[in-house]
Amino acid sequence: MSTSRSTAQERLLGLLKEKPEEAGAGLVDLLGASEQAGPPTGLAQRLMRTSLVPTIYEHYWRPALGRVAKGLSGPSMAGEVAIATNLLGLEPGSSVLDVACGTGRFTRAFGAVVGPDGLSVGLDGSRTMLARALGSGDTNGPVTYLRADAVTLPFRPSTMDAICCFAALHMFADPDAALDSFTAVLKPGGRIVLLTSARRSRQPMRLIDTAGGIASGQRMFERGEISEKLRTRGFTEISVRYAGITQIVAGSRTVTIAG
Repeated sequence: MSTSRSTAQERLLGLLKEKPEEAGAGLVDLLGASEQAGPPTGLAQRLMRTSLVPTIYEHYWRPALGRVAKGLSGPSMAGEVAIATNLLGLEPGSSVLDVACGTGRFTRAFGAVVGPDGLSVGLDGSRTMLARALGSGDTNGPVTYLRADAVTLPFRPSTMDAICCFAALHMFADPDAALDSFTAVLKPGGRIVLLTSARRSRQPMRLIDTAGGIASGQRMFERGEISEKLRTRGFTEISVRYAGITQIVAGSRTVTIAG
């Protein structure tokens, strides 16, 4: 393991609430012998956990499904990375958590932005996804990976400057619990950005969206629902961008002023 990756892992270990089952070669494993972090919520998540999908995920699977979900006017995957980086306000020295990181496309990009004094952590529950992330040829810099539950984050409170969760919240069994956990881990003033589902408002598209969500085991959020969830958790500076049946929602955790 390179010196920079070793340093990133040491920084990660200092932010965790519990001792890891395994730590080495760029990966901290909190799930141990467990194959996954809980049962799959539907067909989409079962496919993601196969041995085949991780091998084609970054270059074929995710871009293709994303294009179907976002429509022709939606951003490319590279565009998503740029949007997330901008909305998170990343800068040299920032600490950023990429939840449900898959093969690490966003994690690596974030690492390049935050630089040697920062930290970019990719978290996923899938062994096969993280194996692909670790096998990438572009893993230098302050990048490390964590195998853990994405719904109940294992970090101490107020440890991260930014959290990204793209194309995953709608597959969580308890998205509200996940949002509570994200909020707790963010520092006051920290930024969050989410890409998730957005059911269209007009029939018959609304009915089609609902049926598709049921068939795939993915939750179809209403437009505006995620921004309201963030607002009730004390987030401000909330922005929303829709494309097809997706929404990108960002916000800043309120700074608590003592007194």
